[in-house]
Amino acid sequence: MESIKALIFDVFGTLVDWRSSLIADLGAFGDARGVSADWAALVDGWRAAYQPSMQRVRDGALPWTKLDDLHRATLDTLIERFAIAGLDEADRAHINLLWHRLRPWPDTVEGLTRLKSRFIIAPLSNGNVSLLVDLARAAHLPWDMVFGADVFRHYKPDPETYLGACALLDLPPARVMLVAAHNSDLAAARRCGLRTGFIPRPTEYGPEQARDITAEGEWDIVAADLPALAAMLGA
Repeated sequence: MESIKALIFDVFGTLVDWRSSLIADLGAFGDARGVSADWAALVDGWRAAYQPSMQRVRDGALPWTKLDDLHRATLDTLIERFAIAGLDEADRAHINLLWHRLRPWPDTVEGLTRLKSRFIIAPLSNGNVSLLVDLARAAHLPWDMVFGADVFRHYKPDPETYLGACALLDLPPARVMLVAAHNSDLAAARRCGLRTGFIPRPTEYGPEQARDITAEGEWDIVAADLPALAAMLGA
């Protein structure tokens, strides 16, 4: 562990509570605009389309498309599916940008601040850079730099993302740790030679969450939250 120089982080679910944030913001938007819908179901459907939409890019069915635009295409489909009337273009653009101001988990800012005192810290997210910069400003995430998928024109778990971040940091993979709440993300990083740290977020997908409750691999570190991770790493 003493050889680690940089920590890179998954963002959606690991650092920010996307589900509760979106449901709350959509509820407030609907109340203000007089629009009613099953916002929780819409948010769950939005997230359910996340991996399939990126897979179309990975497979070449779509040219390179940043996450904001994938989110918008999914949103337009869901608005029609849920028969939500009365939303103009400005409303749809506003809703899509709610991903830019998600709230952090209660331990996130404290943990990142402590870790920054000892390590280079940066997100490695499937979000685009503009999304991640806005999110950092809204949630007070103290990054040293930002790695968005549009930097590499690849989405995780493509190796180009993990190895691309290491290359830009001028560090071998063994000196970089990915921190994530998702076992599949950590498995992909480990295949690329990175160190791995698991942080459970058992309510990311709501009270019925059935995956990523616990560590499912022999990760280098498993910590209850980010301050615990900082303590284990001496920060």
